[in-house]
Amino acid sequence: MKVLAHAAVPDVRLLEPEASGDGRGFLFESFNRRDWEAALGAPLEFVQENHSLSTRHVLRGLHYQLAHPQAKLVRVVRGEAFDVAVDLRRGSRTFGRWSGTVLSAENRLQAWIPTGFAHGFLVLSDVAEVIYKLSDYWRPDDQHCIRWDDPDLAVAWPLGGAVPVLSGRDAAGKRLAESPVFDVERA
Repeated sequence: MKVLAHAAVPDVRLLEPEASGDGRGFLFESFNRRDWEAALGAPLEFVQENHSLSTRHVLRGLHYQLAHPQAKLVRVVRGEAFDVAVDLRRGSRTFGRWSGTVLSAENRLQAWIPTGFAHGFLVLSDVAEVIYKLSDYWRPDDQHCIRWDDPDLAVAWPLGGAVPVLSGRDAAGKRLAESPVFDVERA
């Protein structure tokens, strides 16, 4: 497996599992706790897995939990999505910066998003299925959302002029300057 750090936000990592294949198809380990922990240099404990199906131009995010932060391991098993993580750790050298990567069923990349980040994605294909493992449970009373189009973040969503399809919650997201964030000592 290859592990790549994102240039803008090095704590967000991309994992590229090794696949073997032949005329019948392919096989790869989509998760192996021992190998993923060794590659990331951190213990992993996932308690929940989510699976979403969305159509083209659906934008989900930017979501996070503050009192019960969630690390995420994200992958696309059908289609293609532009996956984004925003550093919300006040005191971090990369506070307020974002990283974005195309994840697809074809490239098999997985995004490791540690705690202290908001997460979202934009569907680029006709349909996309996204699976993500979470280190803590979803808690409706602890959910927060930062606006996808916050000018202070200036996320370069590859919309190509299209209007994103948003949930009511995502459309009502707050700007980063108005949102509670994680307080951490400068790293």
